[in-house]
Amino acid sequence: MTDKNSDDDFSLFSAEFSGIKKLKQDTIKLPPKNMKKKQVIQEKIAANLETDHFSDGFEPHLNEEGPVRYIREDAQKYLVKQLRRGDFAPEIILDLHGLNQVEAKRELGALISCCKKEGLYCCSVLHGVGTYVLKKQVPLWLAQHPDILAFHQAPLEFGGHGALLVLVELEDWQMKREFEK
Repeated sequence: MTDKNSDDDFSLFSAEFSGIKKLKQDTIKLPPKNMKKKQVIQEKIAANLETDHFSDGFEPHLNEEGPVRYIREDAQKYLVKQLRRGDFAPEIILDLHGLNQVEAKRELGALISCCKKEGLYCCSVLHGVGTYVLKKQVPLWLAQHPDILAFHQAPLEFGGHGALLVLVELEDWQMKREFEK
């Protein structure tokens, strides 16, 4: 009886497939192998909890005239001026174009959660102008969230009328690292 896996078969196979490169798999993002399933579930729950701060019925008092802006009562007042001038560059950008209100609310909560986790102080939210649905709702949602220090209509280089620059409150150790960069 002949050996099914003879040396000739292996050498023919190797010769046939020499010079072949492995394809890069970039369509599916898997969590790191050392991250346990429980951690992944907890992170998803935390991201969903971020949207609990957004109510469609509650409308905080925002300025009616001029560009859209907000500053939390306990935040330093000059932050709005710095945002207006473009002193802060966004470290991450969220584009809400093409999303409905439910999807936009979920993505906004995930953005805030990501900023807190990664220690990102300034982010940009592109809501567009379109039918003014998201342009009107996004500032109302952001003003309700306890981790938002301030936001202002973005300068032209960061989106102008169709975007907001947002400052997220970080822990003290994250702030020290942020300003050491």
